[in-house]
Amino acid sequence: MTGFAAMRVPYRATARGREADGKRSWWLRLRAWTAALTVLAGLAAPLALAAPAAAQSGTYAFVANQGSDTVSVIDTTTNTVVDTINVGDFPTGVALSPDRTRAYVSNLLDGTVSVIDTFTHVVVATVLGVGGGPGGLAVTPDGTLVYVANETSGDVAVIDTVTNTVTTTIAVGGNLVDVAITPDGDTAYVSNAGSGSVAVIDIATNTVTTTIPVGTTPIGLAVSPDGTEVWVAVQDSDQVTVISTASNTVTNNIPIPTTDPRDVAFTPDGTTAYVPDLGNPGNVSVIDTATETVTTTVSVNNNPVQVAVTPDGGFVYVTNYLSGNVSVIDTTTNTVTATVGVGGNPFGVAIGDIPASSLAECPDGSVITGGGHQISGPPPSDFTSKPVGDAWQVSLTNENDEPITFTPYAVCAPETTP
Repeated sequence: MTGFAAMRVPYRATARGREADGKRSWWLRLRAWTAALTVLAGLAAPLALAAPAAAQSGTYAFVANQGSDTVSVIDTTTNTVVDTINVGDFPTGVALSPDRTRAYVSNLLDGTVSVIDTFTHVVVATVLGVGGGPGGLAVTPDGTLVYVANETSGDVAVIDTVTNTVTTTIAVGGNLVDVAITPDGDTAYVSNAGSGSVAVIDIATNTVTTTIPVGTTPIGLAVSPDGTEVWVAVQDSDQVTVISTASNTVTNNIPIPTTDPRDVAFTPDGTTAYVPDLGNPGNVSVIDTATETVTTTVSVNNNPVQVAVTPDGGFVYVTNYLSGNVSVIDTTTNTVTATVGVGGNPFGVAIGDIPASSLAECPDGSVITGGGHQISGPPPSDFTSKPVGDAWQVSLTNENDEPITFTPYAVCAPETTP
C-alpha cells in the first residue's frame, strides 16, 4: 500500500539524506570484483578480457522516507541500511519491477515518479506529469506498465516502462490511495478513500468497469497470490474487506481488534495476511486467510503504516512513521526480531531478490553504441543484458549451487559535438 489519504501523522519533515553512492554500495553487496570490458568501435574483438564475476543475489528492502525525501536500502540478511538514495519531494509509494532491476517511487508533492536502478542505486529517470498527489503504484506482471493512484487529481496514471512517460490517464474521481494488479495482468484495483469504494480497471482498455463499496476510508489493498481475492484495509471502519475477483463483490468484512488498519500484505503461500494500524505504539494484526480471523497481534513502534513480506515468506518489514524505523517480524514466531533505523517518516516499502549485476562503462569522451556479455556456468534466471546510459549492464539471478561467472562489455564510439 502506498497512499497518503487520511493520514493522522505529521505531514513532513525537512531532514535530507546523503547522496547515494551506487558503485560503492555495489562493492559492499556483491563482494566480487568485475572489470569492465570496453571494445573500441570498429574492432571485432576486445583488447583485453575482463575478469569475470560470480553471480550473487541478495534480498533488499526499499523504504520511501517522506520526511527525508530519500529511499533507504536495507540488506535483509544483516538488517542494515546499505545505501540512501535522494529522490523527489515527499516519496510515498514503492514498487519493484517483476525482474527486480527497477524500483519505482512516487513523489507525492511534486507529481513525479523516480525510477531507481536497484543494482547501482542510481535514479536513472524521473517521470514527469504523473498527476496530483501520486501515492500507491503497481507494475504489471509483464513489467511494461506502471499504474499510479493519484490522490488529489482523482485519476490513475499509466507509465510506459520503456520510455518512462505517462501514456494515458484514467479518470476515477475521489481521493485515490493505492493500486494492486491481478497476477494475470488483466485487472487493476484502486482504493478510493474519498468515496469509500474500490474501482476496478480493465487493463486492456484502461476503463473503469465497476465500483465496489467497501466502507469508510479504504487505504491499502493487495491481491491474494492466487488472484482470487482482493483484501482492503478500511481505516475508519476498522476492518479488512474481502472482495472476490470473480464476481467483484464483497464476501466478508474481517474486524480488526486495533484501530485504523492501513495496509495488507500476504505471505507468498497466501496462508497469512499482515495488517498494520496507526496506533501509538502500533500493532500488526496477523490474519489466517483460511478462516479469515485475526490469530494474534504483534506490537511494533509508533504509527506503522505499511508492510511487505520477504520473498521466502520468513519476515515482514513494517514502516513506523513516527519512529523513523522499520520493525522486522519473524513470521514463524510472530515476534519482532530487529528494528532498523531509516530516514524521516518512513512510509512505502517493497522487498525483492535483487539480481547480481555488472556494468561495462564507456570512457570519458565516448558514447555507447552497443554491447554484449560473456557468461559461463548453469543457465541463470531473471537474465537481462541492456544499455544503461553510457554503459552496458548485465543482471541475473543464480539459483544454483554451481557459480555463474559473467562479464559485460561495451562497444564505444567517440563522442561528437554539434
